[in-house]
Amino acid sequence: MKFRARVFFCLFALAPATPAIAQTATDPSFLLTATAKDFDAYFPSYLANGYFSTMTSVRGTEPDMAYMVAFMDYTKGDISRPAAIPGWNEFDYNPGTSWLNMTRLDPEIFSGYSQTLNMHDGTLTTRYRFTYVKNPTDVQVVTFVSQADPHLAATQLSITPQFDGPVQLRFPIRLWSGHQPRFAMARLNGDQEIDAVIASGQNLNDKPVPTPDRAPVWYPGTTVITDDGGDAQQRTLWLDGRAVNGPTMAEAVALELPRGLQIKSLKLEKTADKLSLNLVADVRKGVTYTFTKYLAVSRQGWGGDARADVALAVKAREAGFDKLLTRHVAAWHDLWKSDIVIDHDEAAQRALHSDLYYLISSTTPDTEWSVGACSLTPNYSAHVFWDADSWDFPALLLLHPKRAKSIVMFRNRTMQGARERAIQYGVKGLMYPWESDPEKGVDVTPYSAYGVFREIHVNADIAIAQWQYYLATGDLAWLKRYGWPVIEGIATFWKSRVTFDKAKDRYEILHVTSPDEAYDDVDNDTFTNAAARKALEIADKAAALVGAKPDPAWAEIAAKMYIPFDKQANRHYDFDPSIPHDKITWFGSTLAWLMYPNLDLPMSPEVRRNDFAFQLEALKTHGDSPNEMMMVMLTVGAAELGEAKAVGDWIHRNLVGYLKAPFDVRSETVDNNNGYILATSAGFVQSFLYGLTGLRINDKGLDAEYAPVLPPGWKSVTLKNVTFRGRHYDISIQRGADGKAKLSRKPD
Repeated sequence: MKFRARVFFCLFALAPATPAIAQTATDPSFLLTATAKDFDAYFPSYLANGYFSTMTSVRGTEPDMAYMVAFMDYTKGDISRPAAIPGWNEFDYNPGTSWLNMTRLDPEIFSGYSQTLNMHDGTLTTRYRFTYVKNPTDVQVVTFVSQADPHLAATQLSITPQFDGPVQLRFPIRLWSGHQPRFAMARLNGDQEIDAVIASGQNLNDKPVPTPDRAPVWYPGTTVITDDGGDAQQRTLWLDGRAVNGPTMAEAVALELPRGLQIKSLKLEKTADKLSLNLVADVRKGVTYTFTKYLAVSRQGWGGDARADVALAVKAREAGFDKLLTRHVAAWHDLWKSDIVIDHDEAAQRALHSDLYYLISSTTPDTEWSVGACSLTPNYSAHVFWDADSWDFPALLLLHPKRAKSIVMFRNRTMQGARERAIQYGVKGLMYPWESDPEKGVDVTPYSAYGVFREIHVNADIAIAQWQYYLATGDLAWLKRYGWPVIEGIATFWKSRVTFDKAKDRYEILHVTSPDEAYDDVDNDTFTNAAARKALEIADKAAALVGAKPDPAWAEIAAKMYIPFDKQANRHYDFDPSIPHDKITWFGSTLAWLMYPNLDLPMSPEVRRNDFAFQLEALKTHGDSPNEMMMVMLTVGAAELGEAKAVGDWIHRNLVGYLKAPFDVRSETVDNNNGYILATSAGFVQSFLYGLTGLRINDKGLDAEYAPVLPPGWKSVTLKNVTFRGRHYDISIQRGADGKAKLSRKPD
């Protein structure tokens, strides 16, 4: 990606050992630290508050890509892409020998290096001594995106020079040019997409960890700057912009300089690739100088223009860094009142905290914005998949219901796009896309994945999530106004999509893509049929509650829905037995998905065990580099079978290879580096919420469907501050005197 003018920028930073940080005693399971050994294999994390973000980088001062919720570039002939907003976290420093950001990464140049992601406080702190030839300088950078003030962020650079003399500093907003070459993903087929990756010098085989898969085709869109400026005397920078053919945005920075600094010059610089305040000053040996950038950011429909953002940034500067940080940390601590605590497994606990951190960072409370498959990053183009409804939503529902609500509200907001798509495919009701644009809700599936237009189980997944939200909250007014229209429209879709086999007196769903997507045109995919049946049953129940008249066909179709079953083996088929089950895939089989908590297809214990055994065998014989989604479902399956040791084994299998160092970013598989997959983080969380506990959200309430399990060596697992129907609980699994796991609930 080349630097140029016209995109949008955000900044933030913290001071070294600020009082707010120093006073916080943090559980080590919330701390992830990079050292110099990570220089060559540094997989970036991100800091975010659900509304906007910044990626991280090794020095803590580099120009990093940043993104904003549902802020999309709509270049003609391409799919929609998240438009990178101007990089806002950059500092640069020259002690007279070399610019910090241009100096090679070397442990001798960046001595004593550490970078810590404090997930409990939501801060990133980087420390090292920078020495290139001479003039060593101790550096600390602290950055956060505010959870308390969602339009604000701050980043703070502290330097302690070990010399007397002049230095230079730059405080830019980095403006990105559009990515080149740009591919028309709306028209590129799979082979052409792979050719584009190979032409870039990459391949789709195993690659070094920090190299992202398909970066040449999963690049960000562009923000065009429509106006910008700054004032050196007022120490401010600002800009207005617009994503290509998309919404407008704005950004502003207010710079705070240390008192007593001997300033020789402070000038505004405007070039094609940056908008910057540049400083020349004299420093003294052993004195710490702290520089703070306060960022305010907004977008169309969320905040004002650049003038309003300048006022916000200046107000933040007047309040001071410590006050802004204290509010931010307090907001994170309040969020962590809802947690999952393991006694006794440090590795699993650390992974749980990182997964919860990424889920919280990526979602907004009480909005109508959903969450992209890979959060606020360009992977999978920030499109909304079933991942949001079936993976992220259930993981948030009991711990952070306001964030879960935003996901189901998105589906209500985007019903019109689903209606139009149903008409396009000759069906009725609501037919949601496989990949939804996060702003408009319309179909934005790349041409290379066009076959997934048949992966229609997403429509059942959406209906199930709507119903789960009602069951968990008991909010009948919400169901009538928001949930019911979605549920009814989806039931109407399924009625028009099924086929009746008169000879066999059953309803079938033909020509679908299985969740195991290599099977992209099969009849009667078991997961799809079972999910559709559940969606129709939900519609009947919801109609009775809201006082609507249900379509009699819904109950008839549900009662006669064909669920493929092998009577001889006493287990389910993956799909109609007339179709060979012989491909090498990420999953091997999808029978474990029938046990997934939001579906949880009713079956006898014997069938459940047979399904699970077939799944494990299929992974051995037909599985290739298993997707992490499958791994977490195996944890749930083992828990349902009461196999405590297997549960512990699968939990630890989820920690090997999928968590990319140094910040536990989850990847889609061990072998590829499709990172930031929120569904895998959410799945790991669900394996505790609904797997180990045996809990299900159903018509009876938050109900234990089977006995809880604890892996050997674990003393307890506690779900802290669970919210269900307006009440708050701590739910614990502990060992009784007989050594067996027991479930208890303690109201606040």
